[in-house]
Amino acid sequence: MRRQHTIRVMPSLPEPIERLRELAFDLHWTWNYDAIDLFRRLDPYHWREVGQNPIRQIAELPQEKLEEAANDDAFLGLLEKVLEEFDDYRRDPSWFQAKHPAMKDARIAYLSMEFGLHESMPIYSGGLGILAGDHLKAASDLAIPLVGVGLMYRRGYFRQYLNADGWQQENYPVYDTFNLPITQVMREDGEPVSFTMDVGGRNVIIQIWQLKVGRITLYLLDSGHADNHPEDRRITEVLYGGDSEMRIRQEIVLGIGGMKALVELGIQCSVFHMNEGHSAFLALERIRRRMDDHQLTFSEAREATRVSHVFTTHTPVPAGIDRFSQELMTKYFKDFWPQIGLDRNAFMDLGGANPNDPASPFNMATMAINLASYVNGVSKLHGEVSRKMYRHQWPSLDLNEIPIDSVTNGVHAASWLSPEMVHVFDRYLGPDWQHDDADKEIWNRIEKISNEELWRAKERARQRLVVFARDRLANQLQQRGESRATVEQAYDALDMEAFTIGFARRFATYKRANLLFRDKERLFRLLRDNERPVQLILAGKAHPKDEPGKNIIREIIHIAREAGVRDRIVFLENYDINVARHMVQGADIWLNTPRVPMEASGTSGMKAALNGTIHVSTFDGWWAEGYNPEIGWTIGHGETYEVPEEQDQIESELLYDLLEKEIVPLFYHRNQGRVPRDWTEMMKRSLLRNCPYFNTSRMLREYTEKAYLPNHQQWSTMVGDDFASAKELSAWKQKMYQGWNEVRVANVNLDSSGKLKVGDEVLVQAGVHLGSLKPVDVQVEIYISRELHDEDAQLISPITMQAGDKREDGAYEYSGTFACQRSGAYTMSVRVLPHHDLLRSPHDLRLISWEE
Repeated sequence: MRRQHTIRVMPSLPEPIERLRELAFDLHWTWNYDAIDLFRRLDPYHWREVGQNPIRQIAELPQEKLEEAANDDAFLGLLEKVLEEFDDYRRDPSWFQAKHPAMKDARIAYLSMEFGLHESMPIYSGGLGILAGDHLKAASDLAIPLVGVGLMYRRGYFRQYLNADGWQQENYPVYDTFNLPITQVMREDGEPVSFTMDVGGRNVIIQIWQLKVGRITLYLLDSGHADNHPEDRRITEVLYGGDSEMRIRQEIVLGIGGMKALVELGIQCSVFHMNEGHSAFLALERIRRRMDDHQLTFSEAREATRVSHVFTTHTPVPAGIDRFSQELMTKYFKDFWPQIGLDRNAFMDLGGANPNDPASPFNMATMAINLASYVNGVSKLHGEVSRKMYRHQWPSLDLNEIPIDSVTNGVHAASWLSPEMVHVFDRYLGPDWQHDDADKEIWNRIEKISNEELWRAKERARQRLVVFARDRLANQLQQRGESRATVEQAYDALDMEAFTIGFARRFATYKRANLLFRDKERLFRLLRDNERPVQLILAGKAHPKDEPGKNIIREIIHIAREAGVRDRIVFLENYDINVARHMVQGADIWLNTPRVPMEASGTSGMKAALNGTIHVSTFDGWWAEGYNPEIGWTIGHGETYEVPEEQDQIESELLYDLLEKEIVPLFYHRNQGRVPRDWTEMMKRSLLRNCPYFNTSRMLREYTEKAYLPNHQQWSTMVGDDFASAKELSAWKQKMYQGWNEVRVANVNLDSSGKLKVGDEVLVQAGVHLGSLKPVDVQVEIYISRELHDEDAQLISPITMQAGDKREDGAYEYSGTFACQRSGAYTMSVRVLPHHDLLRSPHDLRLISWEE
C-alpha cells in the first residue's frame, strides 16, 4: 500500500500585513467591529462566502489580493489601528487585578460540553454553548484568570435543511482543522501534547487543541487520533450525537479527560466550574488524584476537592438532566470506584441511584450537587425552580433555605450589538461603556439619545435583516431545487419598513413556536393588514430525535406557503450565531413563548433587548425579573395549568390580543414625521433597564464574588499544611454523622404572654441534648417565619442562641431574644445545625434537629 503524507501549505502574507494571521487566530476580533471590517475589506464577497472565517479567507485569497492589501494605505492604516487596540487590550490592567489583587495565584477552569464563540467555530448547538462562549469573552474583558475546557467536535452539531415537505433533515459535514482558528498544543520537542485514558476498558489517545479568546485560552480535547479504535475516534466527532453510551463516553472524556489535560499542560487550578452536569466526572478524577498523590481517604479527598467545585445547572425539568442506567455506569466505572475506596452501592449513591432498584438511574446533576460547594441556577426564577426540583435532598429544610443560589445569565454586549447601536452608544455614552458595561451611571446617559437617531439605527438593522433573510431564503430554495421563478420571488419577501416579529430558538415542544399559529384567521388578519403590515421571521433547530419538534417546523412551513402570507412569513434554515445576530439586531419585537416555568433563562431575549428590540414573553426565565410594563409585554403573569392544551389556548388568545390592541398600534402610532416616538421611548426605557444588568460583565463579577473568590480561599485553606484542614473537617463530619441521632431540643420556653406589639422583645430558652457532641459542634437557632398563603412561609433571618450551663438532665441551656419588627402572624421554632469554621454552609451535612 502506498503511504501518503499530508502537507499543509500556509498562505504567504506580505510583511506589512503579517500580523493579520495573529489577529485571525484570536477570536477577540469577533467583538471588534474595526477588526471585522479589516477582514471584510480584503474581499467583501469572499468574506460572506467563507462564512466570515478569516482563517479560511486568508488561506483561499489569491496572493495578488494579499499583495494589493499590503500596498493599500487605507487598509494599512486600519490594520495599525486594530493592532494598537489589540495590543492595548492584552496589556492594560482590568477589573480583576484592581478589585482582587490578593487572588493573583487563583486560576479557574471552566468546563462545558459546548462553546458558542462564532459561527466559524461550530462546536455549539444553542443557548448553553453560546452562554459558555460569552462567559469566556467576559472573563477576557475582566482579565479573570480562567481557562476553558471542552471537546473538539470534528463534525460539530448538525447543519439543518428542510425538504420539500418542510421536514427537517440533518447533515454532518467534516470540518477541516486547517480552516479553524485552532492550533494543536505542542511539546518543546515539536511533538503534539497527548495523553492516554481509559474509556470503557480501552485506552484512548486524547490530543489537545487550543483556541485564543482574547486573554483566555480554550483547550479542546480530541479523540480523533489515527491510532485509536474507530469507535473511540467517534467520541469527539459529533456534539450530542449517538445514544446514551456515546454520551457517557463523551462526558468521561470531558470530565476525567479534562482534568488529565490540565495536568498534562501543567495548569494548576484552584476553582473548577462545571457548566451543567456533563463535566461532573471531573470531581471523581480530582478525588482519585488527591487520594493517590497525598494518601488521603475518600472522605478527606472529598473535603479537599469539593471546596473548589462550582456547579451551574441550566435545566428546569428533571427530564432534561443527563441520567445513566446503573448497568452503563457499572460498565464504565466498575474499575474506577475501587480506586477511590468505594463499593458499588456507595458509588451509585453519589448520583442518587438506588442500588437496590436497577431502574433507578445515576443522575449527573445530583452527583455534581453532592461534590460541589457552590450550586446555582441561571435566573432568580430558575433558582426557585431548582430548589423545588432538588428539595428531596434536604427534606428537613424550608424551600428558601435549600443551598442552591442563582446567578442570572447575561450576554456579551460587544458580540451582539449591531454596528448601528455601537455607533449610537459611542456617540451618547462615550467610549467607557465598552470597558465597563455594568456601570449604571454610564447607561443612564441613554435618556439623552435622540429618538430620531435611535429609530434610524433600528431601521438600518431591520433593513439588513430583511436583505439577509431574502438572500438566505433564495439560497434555501435554490438548494431545494425550486424553479428559477420561485427563487426570484424570495427577493420580494418581507418589507423593509414593516413591523417585524423575531422568533428564534431550539424547537423543543415546551418552547411553543406554534403558539402564534393556533388561530390562523387572527394571525393572517395581522399579516395581511396593508395599512399596518406585520411580518414574521423564524429560525431554529429541533433535536434530530425530537419528532414532535420537527413536526412543529413542518406545520409552520405549510402555513407560510399559504396564499397571501408567503411574503410575510420566512423560516431561516440552519439557525446559527450569524442568523441569531441578524435577527436580534433587526427585529422590532422578540417573541418568547415557553410554558412556565420551563425556561431556565432565555438569553436570546437579552441579546435582542440590548439592540432596542422589545421583549414579548411569558413570565418565565430572565423575563420574570426583567419585566416591567414600561419596557415590554408579558403573556400572562406566570400562571401554571394542569392541562397544557388549556394553557396554550388561553395564552395564544392573550398574545393575539396584545398584538392587535397594544403592540402593533403602538408601533405604527406616528405623531409627527416617521418616527414612532412612544415606541422609541419604550426602546430607551428597555435599554436603560436591561443593559446594565443582563450582561456577562455583571454575571462574571457575581460568579467571582459569590463563588470563585470564596472557593479559592477555601481551597487555599484545605491544601495547606499537608491537607490538615481537610483531614480535620472529614474527621469532624464523621463524628457528627455518628452522634447526631442523640441531638434533640426540649423544654422550649417563651417569655411572653402571647400578646405582642411591634417593638417588643421575646426571650426564648431551650434545653438541648447533644449526647457525645459539644456546644462548639453545633449552632442552635430561633427560626422565625412569617405565615403566608402559599405553601412556603417567608423566613425571617434565624437568630443564633447562646449556650449556657449544662443541666442535671444532661441538656445544655440555650437562650436568645427576637424583636417583633412587623405586625402579622408568625411561627417560631428552635433548631440545631452542625457548626464548624470550615463549613461553607451549615446545610452541607444535611443534618438538622427541630424542636418536637
